[in-house]
Amino acid sequence: MRPSGQDALLEAARQEFSEQGFGSASIRAIAQRAGMSLSAMYHYYSGKQELLHAILDESLDTYFASCARALAQVGEEPADRLSAVVAATTRFRAEHLARSNILLSEERSLAPERLASYSSRHAEATNLFRHAIDAGVAAGIFLTPYPDESRRAVIAMCNAVAQWFRPDGPLSLDELVDRHVAIALTIVEYRPQRSWSAGRG
Repeated sequence: MRPSGQDALLEAARQEFSEQGFGSASIRAIAQRAGMSLSAMYHYYSGKQELLHAILDESLDTYFASCARALAQVGEEPADRLSAVVAATTRFRAEHLARSNILLSEERSLAPERLASYSSRHAEATNLFRHAIDAGVAAGIFLTPYPDESRRAVIAMCNAVAQWFRPDGPLSLDELVDRHVAIALTIVEYRPQRSWSAGRG
């Protein structure tokens, strides 16, 4: 468990970075948002760079936990696994707008020594989609001839939620999740292998 002051700082930095961007964010404004002095803030973090790294790590932890919960509810069928990842990603982007926008826009602000660690974790997130799509292609139930481009299109669709979705808009999150899953399965050209003659005399 983190100290409450550390949690307050992370939330304050998350809001400041989301609203102002990392480059324009003020370390003094972050401390003020958290209700503490600069000296107290430096007790937890050395500056903006360390705060950004902590926020990105914490956001990825939250995202991976969401995907793990969704995947635990399905078996090994590729369509179910892709659907679970698409649903979890769509929900994460919609329910964590500030986290999502920082994840999607502030990677470029990381110092080189921190970027390698973040890039490795980001690749893990991409692999959640890649593994499901590659498995479906190998099984002959995803007929897309372009699995890499299909993966990029599905990920882009999910990521865009953070830019446009609003909870009070005309489309509910549940409806959006259902639509995204349907669109993702269409993109990979899902063709379930079913026998309609089984059991017929």
